Amino acid sequence: MEAGTPPAAGQTALVVGGGISGLLAARELAQAGAAVTLLEATDSWGGCVGRHEVAGLTLDSGAESFATRSSAVADLARELGLAEAIVAPHPGGAWVQLPDGPRELPKTGILGIPANPWDPEVRRSLGIAGSLRASLDRILPSSVGTTADVASVSALVRARMGRRVLTRLVEPVVGGVHSADAALLDVDMVAPGLRAGIARHGSLAAAVAAQRRAPAEGARGAKAGSAVAGLKGGMHTMVSALVADLRRRGVEMVTGSRARSAMRTPDGWRIATGSGNLPATTYDAGVLVVALDGPAAVGLLEEAVPALAGHRPGPGPEVKLVTLVADLPELDRRPRGTGILVAPQTPGIRAKALTHATAKWDWLAAAAGPGRHVVRLSYGRRDSAAAGGEGRGSHDAAGLPDAALLELALHDASALLTVPVTADSLVGWDVVSWAGALPFAAVGHRQRVAEVRRICGDSSRLVLVGGWLAGNGLAAVVADTRKQLRRFLE
Repeated sequence: MEAGTPPAAGQTALVVGGGISGLLAARELAQAGAAVTLLEATDSWGGCVGRHEVAGLTLDSGAESFATRSSAVADLARELGLAEAIVAPHPGGAWVQLPDGPRELPKTGILGIPANPWDPEVRRSLGIAGSLRASLDRILPSSVGTTADVASVSALVRARMGRRVLTRLVEPVVGGVHSADAALLDVDMVAPGLRAGIARHGSLAAAVAAQRRAPAEGARGAKAGSAVAGLKGGMHTMVSALVADLRRRGVEMVTGSRARSAMRTPDGWRIATGSGNLPATTYDAGVLVVALDGPAAVGLLEEAVPALAGHRPGPGPEVKLVTLVADLPELDRRPRGTGILVAPQTPGIRAKALTHATAKWDWLAAAAGPGRHVVRLSYGRRDSAAAGGEGRGSHDAAGLPDAALLELALHDASALLTVPVTADSLVGWDVVSWAGALPFAAVGHRQRVAEVRRICGDSSRLVLVGGWLAGNGLAAVVADTRKQLRRFLE
């Protein structure tokens, strides 16, 4: 190989897993000149960035937006010719359902942690006493909450801003986004750089404000204070664009091919696929990229890479999304803005979040037509009380059959939106299950990730990517996947 030639040029590469991280890894390798084969166990691409048809509308069945504190997703969208499709949500903002009633969610926070405890929305949620306690953050030593090797979201927020910020702002956001109790999540995984920002800026509120000020270059068109953006037509259009891009680059794309075993060969790696009693199909390549969820990735590799044994993470929580399409002109007024998050202790409501999709995205409202609305409710949360068992707490309803979950969703939507949402108003509905799809970043997970990456760095021609290593959210996955592949290619 000539000096200056990328390591992948002229090599064969095998990518296992056809979610966003696998698609991106295949693209990076193909761009570097490798002959790439991409294997996906299911019959569709994109993983959690899926699509489904409900009442004649093509909707996102998984991720429907991306964080704009990083330009990673917007940069990729521009490369794929989707720059003009990047859209900001309607500026109406979101709400939080507390045990004593609904409140507007602060627009300038991270994980619900406020940048200013005296913002009107924050003060209304916390009360004067709560805002006073949160304000002590400014005078606490920067060492509070930052010196331990690991810390949960709950421990950090409680230490610096107090219990009311935790229960009334942070827990609803963390439950809605990460489907887990804030006491279980590693703050350095779900909010990278936040603890370091406390030492740099002097307080947690100042660290939040600094991260919020960092503009996402690619999020053009986003309104001030907006933390997310989307794509006109849905986030699944990015998957379609990625698949088309890979086909143009000559990537061999194989669906319905589940990897069963991995072994080293003198020239690289061999993956065997197959199911049941069917004969295995084998694939050989010089480079192997594993883009599976954490338990599956470690399970596939631990025989070939024994040092990985013992580093298998726990599965993520089971999450079910119930999408309702209803003829309800009463919802035209957007009674709860773009959606509402639910505090875990709220009685009578088992959903952890509701997205009023036609209120959030103007393009979808236009596609649905006058008076027709799309509402999506999320169920399934890992609570600390259940962490030692199946990871389901008292608010979890993900195990219900679809018909029972629909009835529950109609009840919860009616209560949260203050408008009766009945079966008679429905023109379509669907339930999508994501079993273990959300990576579970438990306290100490950052150290596990570092060790896994060290082990893989010692294993030639092997790269691991995916949400369980990068953190939850499209922005984290896109940025980390490109970083890992480019580091490997260098």
